[in-house]
Amino acid sequence: MPARRKAVAVAVTSVAPLALTVLSAAPASAHGSMGDPVSRVSQCYAEGPEHPGSAACKAAVAAGGTQALYDWNGIRIGDAAGRHRQLIPDGKLCSAGNEEFKGLDLARADWPATRVHGGSYTFRYRVTAPHKGTFTVYLTKPGYDPAKPLAWSALDLAHPVATATDPVASGGFYTFSGRLPERTGKQLLYAVWQRSDSPEAFYSCSDVDFGGSNNGSGNAGGAGGTAPAPSSPGPTASAPSDAQVEAGAGKSTVKHDGHAHGGGTSVEPAATAPVNRPQAAGRSGDLAETGAAGGTSYLAIGGAAALALGSAALFLSVRRRATGGRRS
Repeated sequence: MPARRKAVAVAVTSVAPLALTVLSAAPASAHGSMGDPVSRVSQCYAEGPEHPGSAACKAAVAAGGTQALYDWNGIRIGDAAGRHRQLIPDGKLCSAGNEEFKGLDLARADWPATRVHGGSYTFRYRVTAPHKGTFTVYLTKPGYDPAKPLAWSALDLAHPVATATDPVASGGFYTFSGRLPERTGKQLLYAVWQRSDSPEAFYSCSDVDFGGSNNGSGNAGGAGGTAPAPSSPGPTASAPSDAQVEAGAGKSTVKHDGHAHGGGTSVEPAATAPVNRPQAAGRSGDLAETGAAGGTSYLAIGGAAALALGSAALFLSVRRRATGGRRS
């Protein structure tokens, strides 16, 4: 093969795989946490990572530091693929076994709780990067003691209180319905968001209060348990506001597009919005940036197009030199 023709072949074959790589590149991460009933991490973030108001959130910061709260939407396992019980040990459900979030696993009876009652309930899951998948929410069994480490056996896994596949995201939240059974006292809702377009899954613990005292050995005030009872009512449980989320975005280490959590290749999004601002939900442009619509970002497509044009120009340039610039 003539040297110039060989150069053309080498140039084209070396550029083509790169173009294919960029075309297949897509962000592989979604992020979020239960907003109503508010999750522990969202509640503590809403109180203020540096100076939380409740005793439980102060203890969580003392145990794990403030960064976990700025990363409130990142309690996840990248390769979960439904293996939640196999991967998360008892006593570490709220952190999903992630050392960064260990403060959320503290066995305390004074976690701020959302007041609920038996019957229908509308769940709102705050999302900063939407993706297809299934939400499953479990409630603790009668007799749950909030002053003891949370174990899988404490959850009524046979009867989830809510299950929703691919709910519509709007206004920064996924909203779906469920039904709470009759309970008394402090209980806990454990939410699992398993993506269907990736093995990645997200987890959150939401403390709730049905009123009255708990059945069995547990009780609403924590008497008889190992955790201290609250000395004051403390802040009302509430999810962080948009302003709070945006204000803390710069201190978060969680990114909108992720870092190939599911084993794929990711690219930086073209948008420059704060990483934790929940504006991706329900908007086609943002969905494309996070890979939820079509699986390929605008930047990836643009990069592939640029590579294709570059390889074509290189081919024509070398061919022209090889033929001496003669016209046919």
